[in-house]
Amino acid sequence: MTTVSRIGPTELELSDKLVNINRVTKVVKGGKRLSFTALAVTGDGNGHVGVGVGRAKEVPSAINKANTNARKNLIKVQLSGATIPYQITVEFGAAKVLLKPAAPGTGIVAGGSVRAVVEAAGIKDILTKSLGSANQTNVAKATILGLSRLRDPKEVVAKRRSSAEEVVADG
Repeated sequence: MTTVSRIGPTELELSDKLVNINRVTKVVKGGKRLSFTALAVTGDGNGHVGVGVGRAKEVPSAINKANTNARKNLIKVQLSGATIPYQITVEFGAAKVLLKPAAPGTGIVAGGSVRAVVEAAGIKDILTKSLGSANQTNVAKATILGLSRLRDPKEVVAKRRSSAEEVVADG
């Protein structure tokens, strides 16, 4: 499993977007207790994006917590022009997301939380499909996981060649 490198939000100009607010009810002896869960995406539109979830008794504090968590969980996305370098399918929980590079001028073919994450990352041309669960939080996290797993194909090829040369030299 690849490790996700975190980026400090101080040097970036980030814009926050609220994706989802969910009202949750807990039934207790005296009645019902309401709380709220917020899902937020933040990004600079230049390859940095993060997703955060916040929970609180009031909506504004849940949103603030979600934005703070999103800024703490920023990742760098490997871009190839205005799209991603190659197709990738990722699962997070029961949510499964397919991310596919698209020709210039295609635009963002995505819906819901996938669209929010991709737009915040600054990707202009991409084809996506959300499979499995429609849980917006898990779909957003699956999208982030997929984008974090992308690598530059040239670096991967160079690394494979160097390791193959080492094996041949040792043998």
